[in-house]
Amino acid sequence: MRDDEQTYRGRRLPRPHEELVDQGLGFDVGTLLDRRRALRIFGVGAVFAGLTACGAAGTAATTGATTTARATGEIPDETAGPYPGDGSNGPDVLEQSGIVRSDIRSSFGTGSAVAEGVPMALELSIVDVAGGDVPFEGVAVYVWHCDRAGGYSMYSDGLEDENYLRGVQIADATGKVAFTSTFPACYTGRWPHVHFEVYPDQAGITDSANAIATSQLALPKDACDAVYAGTGYESSVANLAQLTLDTDNVFGDDGGESQLATVTGDPASGYRVTLRARVDTRTEPTGGGTPPGGGGNTPPGGGTPPTGPATAGRTRPA
Repeated sequence: MRDDEQTYRGRRLPRPHEELVDQGLGFDVGTLLDRRRALRIFGVGAVFAGLTACGAAGTAATTGATTTARATGEIPDETAGPYPGDGSNGPDVLEQSGIVRSDIRSSFGTGSAVAEGVPMALELSIVDVAGGDVPFEGVAVYVWHCDRAGGYSMYSDGLEDENYLRGVQIADATGKVAFTSTFPACYTGRWPHVHFEVYPDQAGITDSANAIATSQLALPKDACDAVYAGTGYESSVANLAQLTLDTDNVFGDDGGESQLATVTGDPASGYRVTLRARVDTRTEPTGGGTPPGGGGNTPPGGGTPPTGPATAGRTRPA
């Protein structure tokens, strides 16, 4: 074969003495078209897999934690706020006998009040990212939130001796924990939310430093509007009108994209609130801890619950 008849994949090389990459624009365009035809024949799946592998090898050093977070979809770490009740900011309900419970509407121990409001069945599904996106069986999940008047047990005026709307459950084989509660209020400066901490196991809950994740669940506006139109939630109407998920100082960075709960139901029969929370034990927890300022102040993520006698959101059994 003569040099001027050398070919590449059946195509004649216009410059047989030059490198393949120096064969000219016309040859390059033809090669590109051949590759596009190959994509149509074999599909983009295999090519995409190859590109993904190249991207992972070529960009890992420069993208760092951001790429990892987006790839895993881990639940964002958030502040525990000024009212955690986990010992990091004064009161510690997690050392009290009786905290492991599913119905968190009533106080226990020294308290006797019962939270009133629209019924809420809260269900969290915890996923073990490091273990291969499997249910995180055996982790202990502590949840807490305000009552329908916006007060927090153990902190708000008149509620210092109460501990309702706080509880721990152990994730089952499907990674789920379930609580019976009431729909929380919207107080000044914060979008309606539920706090939660994830611990490796039940034994670990006695020290807040053991938490492997601290985050918050956001409630959707349509459900909030329906609930707040009812009795007992009157102050929430004006508070919610001043906020959006995008302006909230916790959910505002992404509009609560991975923290917005799925909600079904109505105010008459109650609501079922569910959220899937992916926890990656390979990352260093950045949320929780002792919030700045102490319980009487309002650090970022805290908002300003009402002060004064807190009676609108509770009843005391006879």
